[in-house]
This record gives sequence, C-alpha cells and structure tokens, in this order.
Amino acid sequence: MPRKISSIAPGWWDYTTLDDSIIKDAARLTPEKMQKLSRPGFKVVMYDTLEDFYLAEALEYITAWKQSTPDNPVGICGPIGPTEQLPLVARIVNDLGLSVKSAHFWGMDEWFLNGKEASPTHPLSFEKADREMCFSRIRRDLVMSDNNLHFPKANSKEYRASWEGIRCAVMQGGQGDIKHWAFNDPPKREGKYKNQPPSPAEYRKLTTRVVDLHPITIAQNARTSGGGNITLVPTKAISVGPVETWKAEKVSIWHAGMHDNPFGQRLTTLMIAKRIPDSAVPMSLLADHPNVQFNFLRKGIGTCDVEMH
Repeated sequence: MPRKISSIAPGWWDYTTLDDSIIKDAARLTPEKMQKLSRPGFKVVMYDTLEDFYLAEALEYITAWKQSTPDNPVGICGPIGPTEQLPLVARIVNDLGLSVKSAHFWGMDEWFLNGKEASPTHPLSFEKADREMCFSRIRRDLVMSDNNLHFPKANSKEYRASWEGIRCAVMQGGQGDIKHWAFNDPPKREGKYKNQPPSPAEYRKLTTRVVDLHPITIAQNARTSGGGNITLVPTKAISVGPVETWKAEKVSIWHAGMHDNPFGQRLTTLMIAKRIPDSAVPMSLLADHPNVQFNFLRKGIGTCDVEMH
C-alpha cells in the first residue's frame, strides 16, 4: 500500500502519513498508560509541578558538569526550546561555587540566513539566547572558556569534530509540533523519497547539517518566538544530526506541554516504547537509542478528547 499524502503539507513527509492504527492507538493513551510504556532503554518520568520540572531539567547540567575533569572532559548538548532551565543552571553553579571550567556545552541548532549561520547579535539567535540566559550569568571565575562552547555553524566541520574526545553525558531537548528534536525535521516528499521516506538507518547517517524546515516548524517558531509573525522566521536552520545524537550517552526530552500538543506527546511516546521508528516522525527514531528518557509535566499532557471552542 502506498503511504498517505500529508494532510498539512503535501510536499513533505510527516506524522499525518502514518497508518491510521498508530494514530488511533496514540490518541487513546492516558498519562497513566504513557508512564507504563517505560521499558529497558526508554524511561517515562512524570512531574507534578512546573518548579520541579524545570529544576530537574537544570540539574541534568549540574550532574553532567560535575563529572568533568581536565583529563576527562564531560559536556551536555542543550536546546533553546525549552529555555526556562537555563537561568536556573547559572544560579545553581554560582550558589554552589561549582567550577565548570573543564566542562563543555554543545548548542543543538541555529538559524541559517543568507548562506551562513545567524549572527549572535540576531534577535532570534540561539547562541545569543544561551549566552544571555546562562553562560554570561555564571561567575567568571567558574565558567568555562569560549573554547568549550560549541555552536553549530554553516560549515559544520569544526562543530562535528568537537564531539570527538569529549564525553557527552546527556543530550537534552524538547519536541516540536512536527515531532523533531533539534531541527531534525522530516524530509520533503521528492526525488527518491517521493513514495517512501528514508529508512531509519538512512536517516541516522545524517550529521550536523543545514536543513529545510517543515512548514509546521516555521509556524511553530513564529508562534513561540515571533509573536505569530511567520515572515520573521527563517526557512532553513543548522541542526545537530542523529550521528552526534548517538554519541550522547543519554537523550533526555522535556515535555512541558508548551511546545508539542497532547497528541504529539502521546504519539512519540508510543512509537519509541513500541519500537516503531519512522523518519516521517523523526523523534520516533530514538526507539533505537540505548538510553532515552521522556520527562512530562503531568498537567501539560492534556487530553485528545474532541472539544469544540
């Protein structure tokens, strides 16, 4: 049977091209059933308050960086969505007097504009957000040098090389409306991918690269970062790849209910738990990673009940 045509962007692959049975099974999941989907290699964790949720997310930085030594540097790869944990990270480091000089940080992604990465002075720059919300707030006698901060560039050679010889304890992220981590969006439905999306094995060979953004991703970023003004949002970005993701010892995804919706949170939980990787749903490829944790704010999970507004 040929795959369905996307109901939201016919020229692209996305979750609307999945078999209806997967869609229906996901929509039926309750938070209690989601938690029971934990299995070896995939853990579902629930938080009851927003304070506990973001504190736990911030502590992943601290736990990773405390392992770092000059002889055995350790780092974390972190997102821009969510960002609420970043000022907490700086506060904890400062209050503990924790030196993180040997530690490392990788930014997950950056906008691609006019043939190059967005400048750190650009108002939507992810590097700018990381620095202003976290690293510029850490005391100068504690913070790592710029050499230990790795932000993706249009020419990704140096960024990709930075993953060699440094242990990434955790890659942290959120989930977008199109079910991506970083900007690992599903591909366009063209060329050799006209009738089938790339296989999971093929998609996993992708490294940090410039990507075309699915229309849903553009709309989401306009909503979350640009006041709904889609014209402000670039149509391309630089994204950390699956190759680098599989170098992380753990992948930790944080669902507060402010980025992806109730259905999306359920769908990827189901597909990872049941080992249903499909590159039309990039997050589902984490079904093959040996250590994945989904973190949910319980009240942000919502329901998939039909309710007219």
